[in-house]
Amino acid sequence: MEDAPQSPHRLRQPPQYMLDLYNTVADVDGVTKAPDLLLGNTVRSFPDRSRSQQFQFFFNLSSVAKSETILAAELHLFKLRGRLSQDILYHRQHFYQVSVYQILNSNNTSTAEGHRLLSSRVLAAHDSTWEVFTITPAVYAWTQDKASNKGLLVIVQTLTGQQLNNHIVRFATGRDHHASKQPMLVLFTDDERRGITASTSLRDVATETPTLPHAKLQNRNTRSLGFEACQRYPLYVDFEDIGWAGWIISPRGYNAYHCKGVCVFPLGQNMRPTNHATVQSIINALKLANGVASPCCIPDKLFSINLLYFDDDENVVLKQYDDMVAGSCGCH
Repeated sequence: MEDAPQSPHRLRQPPQYMLDLYNTVADVDGVTKAPDLLLGNTVRSFPDRSRSQQFQFFFNLSSVAKSETILAAELHLFKLRGRLSQDILYHRQHFYQVSVYQILNSNNTSTAEGHRLLSSRVLAAHDSTWEVFTITPAVYAWTQDKASNKGLLVIVQTLTGQQLNNHIVRFATGRDHHASKQPMLVLFTDDERRGITASTSLRDVATETPTLPHAKLQNRNTRSLGFEACQRYPLYVDFEDIGWAGWIISPRGYNAYHCKGVCVFPLGQNMRPTNHATVQSIINALKLANGVASPCCIPDKLFSINLLYFDDDENVVLKQYDDMVAGSCGCH
């Protein structure tokens, strides 16, 4: 497994969005429900680091590698209920346009040269809910050139284009409101680490591989010989026992399974042998060559699990790790 943080971090609670996303794509033990539910194999949430005025935001994306493919990036803002004020009574409008800009020049954000429009939406002044804005072009530019990251600017206007102050349309900030409502950037990426299990799930354990016909030798019962045939056994991994509970949020552990048993000739279909293993078992049984061992009992299907964890920068990450669960065992 790669990219796991080396030090424990549990200083804050994960965003509810990330918890809900994890529960959507993973079973209770973290095993992937279906391979296409998650966009890419990594989702990160970044908290706002600006600590400045309400309508400017900054997110530290230094943990994102240039080699990762940027699939989508979203700005999540919790819109607070608008205050009934003289401004609202004067304008007599219940809907306003909210625009998100990429800051190009932090010293000159008020001109067209100082910012670039990313997303714009019309919102109701009195609604209180999460609002999501697509900001993928800005994040792609920031990951290619970290120095270009000047942050985001949000501008609120009437439908006729008049700019408004923050008393009418307000967004929660990490500084002034509960942590569950703080602004965040959600980034979907893929590092292209895909194994043969990318298109399968744990419940898909059937296989249709052509096999060689069995040699016509007397069948032997492995149990009668004191052997256990190759098969899958439970192997529960408790993250607390191995020292990972400090940074992994979910799951607390999972069943990795393991393969154990002998591959005695003749290899039955229940042992899921490869053609090579079948030939090797014949050579071994007939002692046609020196030093040829029996085939080994190993996983022949591996499946992914999802980990929700804190990285070293206190960002919450949801990542699919391939080849973590032995889905079935066979003689190879």
